[in-house]
Amino acid sequence: MNVYFAASIFALLILIYWLISELFTVLFRFVGLPEEKARFQVTSLLTGCGFTTRESEMILSSKSRRRLARITMLFGYVFNITVVSAFVNVLLSLKSTQFSGYVLGILIPLIAVVLVFVIFRLPPVRRKLDTLINRIAGSIMRRETSNTIMLIDYIGKGTIAQVTLREVPDYLEGVELAKSGLKEKRGILVMLVEHADASIEGPGAHTTFVPGDKLTVFGDYKTICRTFHAKELFA
Repeated sequence: MNVYFAASIFALLILIYWLISELFTVLFRFVGLPEEKARFQVTSLLTGCGFTTRESEMILSSKSRRRLARITMLFGYVFNITVVSAFVNVLLSLKSTQFSGYVLGILIPLIAVVLVFVIFRLPPVRRKLDTLINRIAGSIMRRETSNTIMLIDYIGKGTIAQVTLREVPDYLEGVELAKSGLKEKRGILVMLVEHADASIEGPGAHTTFVPGDKLTVFGDYKTICRTFHAKELFA
C-alpha cells in the first residue's frame, strides 16, 4: 500500500467518524437528551473515555438510552481499531517512500479533510447536513405523535425537563394550573410555558395548557412522563 492511498483511507475514516458522531448525537436527541449533553456523551462513548458520574444518570435512567449507549460504545470500539489500523498502514508506507513523497502523501489528504470540515461549517451547508442527518436518524428511530419529553438536568432527586404537548391530557384540558393538582398531588412544578407562537409565559394560577405548548417542569422524571403521557422522543 503506497503512502497516498494509505493516507487517503485514513482521512476518509476521519470524515466517516465525524459523520457517525453527528448521527449518534441526533439519535440521543431523539431519546430525550439536549444537544450539548448528547454531543458530549457521544464523544465520550465513541472514544471510550467514559462519561461523567452526574450525567451518567441521564443515560442509565432510560432503557432506550442505555441500549443506544451500548451500541455507541461497541461501534466506537470497532471503529477505533479500524482508525488505528489505517494509521499504522500510513506509518508502514512511509518506510518505502521518499521524504518529498510522504510529505505530499500526508499533507494532501489532511488538507482535503480540513477543507471539508470548513465547508461543512458554512451555515447553508450545515443546515442541509443537519436536515439529512435528522432524516436518517428519523428513519432509524420511530417517530410518534404522542407528547414528548426532553431531559434537561438533574437537581438532587428531581429532574428539570421540557415537555412538548402535541395534545393536552383530558384531565388537564381547560383546567387552570391552580386547580390541576400538579404540584400538590404529583409534586410537579411548572416553571415556564412557551406557546406555539414562541411567546413565553411565567405560569400563574389561571394558566391553562393548549396543544403546542412547551412546558419546563421540575419533579420526578417518571411521574412527569406519566402525568403528561410523554415519551422520550425528540420533537
